[in-house]
Parts: sequence; structure tokens; C-alpha cells
Amino acid sequence: MWDIRSEFGTRVKELRSRSGMSQELLAHRSELDRTYISGVEQGQRNVSLVNIQRIAEALNVSIEYLFSGERFSTSPAYQKKDFALPFLERFKYEIDSEKRILSFQVYGLLTGENVDYMAATLLGICSAFGKGELNVFVDHREMKTADGEPAVYSLEVAERAVIFQQGLTNYSNKVVLLCNSEFMVQQMNHVTTASGISDKSIHLYGQDQDMINKAYQLLDINGSSLIKTI
Repeated sequence: MWDIRSEFGTRVKELRSRSGMSQELLAHRSELDRTYISGVEQGQRNVSLVNIQRIAEALNVSIEYLFSGERFSTSPAYQKKDFALPFLERFKYEIDSEKRILSFQVYGLLTGENVDYMAATLLGICSAFGKGELNVFVDHREMKTADGEPAVYSLEVAERAVIFQQGLTNYSNKVVLLCNSEFMVQQMNHVTTASGISDKSIHLYGQDQDMINKAYQLLDINGSSLIKTI
């Protein structure tokens, strides 16, 4: 017989694992005991509404999304094998000075140091432009682990991304980001709110061609030599 406690526990484990979060860290962020989180994931706890809210907030998702149908592997992300390929082979960018669009894409996962490198590189490019002169086009569709499953930012990466995006605020007019899942949309909503650019950042997820067409429309371009349909 279907057990909602077991189903909810698996869901929490999926989202925790795909963001590279340990049970200890989720417990700390939700202000719950680690043994309680373990019991939740094993389907042994009848979780209260208050604790559901705490867990959702700790995962940077809405309560509604916590019960959505999007599902993932429960295998943990941010393992050593996820970084076998050097970062510089997975990070690409270009600047279209005429249309004033900075585009960049990342394949695979990021470390905090990777974010710092991107920030230094891209903000250096941005410094040649004035306040609000650039549109930024970001491609995270291939942010996946070695098992080919989508993953989102780790907590460290999310914290560094907030600082990076605060720097971008000085130069960006509009930011359009292609996501690998609804989970990433949820997380990016949180990150951009924390960085203060939620009013100028648009996060897209859906059928690939539809995403690309919508992004091109929002940026008022006919195409991109870097970011195309997969």
C-alpha cells in the first residue's frame, strides 16, 4: 500500500542529495535533529506542517514544489567523479559588444572556487560597460552529475553565486537563465532574491526549443553562437 511518509521521505532525500547536502547540514539548516531527518527520509516520521515548512526552506524550495512530480535519483551529487573534467573545459563565455550581451554556459558541477573564477573573469569583462548596459544570458541546462542526472548548486556554490550576482547588478539590465529542472528554477529564485536582482532575472525551464525561443525573444536576438538548442 502507498505510504505518504515513505514517499515524502524519498522526496526529501532526492532534493538533499541532488544539492550535495548531507543529513547533518539539512538538519542544521532546518533546525531539526539529524536523527529526525534520517527518520523522515526512511519514512518513519509523521512530519508536522511546521517541520515540512522548515525542510522546504532549508532546501530553498517552496512547499508546493516539495510535493511536485519532478523526481530525481537519490544518489549524492558533488562526488569526486563529478569533477574529473577540468573546469576550464566546462566553462565557456562570449561577449557580443554590438548587442551588449554577455553569454556563458557551464557543463557539469561547480565548486566555490569555480564561481570565484567566473566572477573575476566575467565581472572583468563587464567593467568595460556602464551601469545597466548589459544583458546576461546563462546556460545551466547541462549542469549534471557524472550519472547524467540534473543537480543544483551546493550550499557553498549558492552562497558564492549571491556575491557574484550582486556584482552583476551594477552592469546588468536583464538576466535570462536556462535551467536543467524546476528544482533549479526554485533555487535560482532564492539566489536572485538574496542577491537583490530578482526583479531583473528570468529563469526558464521546459522543452528545449521552447526555452531557447523564449530566451531569444526576451533578449531581442535571433540566435546565439554559444547557446543553442541541444
